[in-house]
Amino acid sequence: MKLILTSLLTLLSGLAHAGVAIESWNTANGARVLFVENNNLPMLDVQIDFAAGSAFDPPARPGTAALTQGLLDAGIGQGKRALDDNAIADRLADVGAQLGGGIDADRASLHLRVLSSVSEREAALGLLRQILTEPSFPPAVLERERARAIAGLREGMTQPAAVLNRRFGQLNYGDHPYGKILSEADLKRLTRQDLIDFHRRFYVTRNAQISLVGNLSRAQAEAIANALVAGLPTGNEAPPLPAVSLPKGGLERIPHPSVQAHIAIGMPALKRADPDLMALTVGNYTLGGGGFNARLMKEIRDARGLAYGAYSYFAPMAAEGLFRIGLETKAEQAEEAVKVAQDTLAKFLAEGPSAAELAAAKANLINSFALRLDSNAKLLGQVADLGFYRRPLDALDTYAARVEAVTLEDVRAAFARHVKPEHLVTVIVGGKPAPSR
Repeated sequence: MKLILTSLLTLLSGLAHAGVAIESWNTANGARVLFVENNNLPMLDVQIDFAAGSAFDPPARPGTAALTQGLLDAGIGQGKRALDDNAIADRLADVGAQLGGGIDADRASLHLRVLSSVSEREAALGLLRQILTEPSFPPAVLERERARAIAGLREGMTQPAAVLNRRFGQLNYGDHPYGKILSEADLKRLTRQDLIDFHRRFYVTRNAQISLVGNLSRAQAEAIANALVAGLPTGNEAPPLPAVSLPKGGLERIPHPSVQAHIAIGMPALKRADPDLMALTVGNYTLGGGGFNARLMKEIRDARGLAYGAYSYFAPMAAEGLFRIGLETKAEQAEEAVKVAQDTLAKFLAEGPSAAELAAAKANLINSFALRLDSNAKLLGQVADLGFYRRPLDALDTYAARVEAVTLEDVRAAFARHVKPEHLVTVIVGGKPAPSR
């Protein structure tokens, strides 16, 4: 067993430093393709991303992007060629394929995992091609998913964490597309034609990226990419998102019958392509990203027992994504916990990490990086992210060197540029109400 573990750790360590050869090209009709040949397993992982996230909802139709993405595999084709969601699932199961997807503010995605053998691969890819190009958006399924979404909204309004997230996003982004708040009325307003129109506008080749990782040759990857989007219109790229206006800092407390107060402190801070991303990542490990080694955890949990945990993170997006500090505490301790979090952040902004903290952060980030590449699926996610946000394609190879190059001054300067106390929004949900902002 010791030998097996040692061998595994050696392999993972090697992956962190091994080159990841990402090839990139465009299909004839304008879709971007990224490909990594990996013959270690007889598997193929494919992800298709469109700049079609919730930020691209039509102004009067919030929820369109999410329902469009969610119903892509609810039915395909017309007439005798039509398949419902059960038939699609059965055909995927017949070839041992797994289909998933997701959506955030920036992008909508579908991902497929299948054996790389020709028969299984072609069957699964044929279904994926139909799902992309021929979704039927069945009215009955739309009504079912609308009802499910409305039930989810109602349930969320009873949960302090959901209330916090909605209000925190709204206060930070205001009228920006990232700040949209979905309502029952919005969901009830959506029609099947809204989904068809959204699909026709955004699910086009010039707005698409195809990422492939697995047991393929370059020629096979080219053929697959061309076939997947051959039936899509060329269209145009999604429009750029508007600039984010920084919020006015302040505190809002929302009453809720929960025993625990749920707290968020933060502001819009970081674009995905910002050159300060690495310095902020390294610095945040010390502030709140390093678990029990982080200052927020030590000050709020260890020193004062105010919470079981506290954390901070940056969530870079196409436009400025959030910097956020989060924790839960007893309602009567909320103001004290907020004060400790603010003081801890203020000290970090003034001083940055110590030399020892910086060294520990670098070591952890470098040594754990291999775990982010130890499967086709994980590697696929990394490759797709690099391509979608137009980051250098050698970023995986240079990761360790870029982490190691970060200095104390880099961290202090980056935090000073991106985290400004006068713009920090604080929301507390739970316990007694207090005067608002």
